[in-house]
Amino acid sequence: DAKKLVRSPSGLRMVPEHRAARSPFGLDEPPWVPDKECPRCMQCDTKFDFITRKHHCRRCGKCFCDKCCSKKVPLPRMCFVDPVRQCAECALISQKETEFYDRQLKVLMNGATFFVTLGTSDKSELMVCRLSNNQRYLVLDGDSHYEIEIMQISTVQILTEGFTPGGGNTRAIGMILQYKVPGSEEVMQMKFTAGEDFSCNRKLSASWLAAMHKATKLLYESRDQ
Repeated sequence: DAKKLVRSPSGLRMVPEHRAARSPFGLDEPPWVPDKECPRCMQCDTKFDFITRKHHCRRCGKCFCDKCCSKKVPLPRMCFVDPVRQCAECALISQKETEFYDRQLKVLMNGATFFVTLGTSDKSELMVCRLSNNQRYLVLDGDSHYEIEIMQISTVQILTEGFTPGGGNTRAIGMILQYKVPGSEEVMQMKFTAGEDFSCNRKLSASWLAAMHKATKLLYESRDQ
């Protein structure tokens, strides 16, 4: 998918040429609170004047003084080329998302192997599951081939095991995925189960499922914006 460099009031962005090709995890730039509507910092209530200048957070669009909006943090969900100014609250959120873009997104694209069961079938198929390079599809390859559009996924339930009464750690062993069939209201279900044999690396599968869980949270956030 071709991309283009555009300049917005917030900074330079590298965005897809066609909006339909945008990442499902992306966020739109927020509208800025008009200068005339924010005579004071929206965090510490300091009055703006010739010395105390106002700044807009690139993630939420609210007005802050320099002290409350001094951090410049990467914001890949809005496709910014360089780190951009954000308020303390938004900067913290963006910093937490850095791990997803730096590590977990790569895990999803590299893929993992699962036994996949379609609907209510009692038969499963060994398949390699991965996120497409443009982040728009979940691709499943085995004897069969499926491509599930990420935006059509309605629910993701991560299946775990290993809970102990003393509060021991659980580990992800699979997931149940529900998605809508394009052009239809029909909802399909797939169950993914990590294999026990050597050829199915359970540690890799668990890492992939953890990354999918994080991706699902980001997906729901972008839908709610």
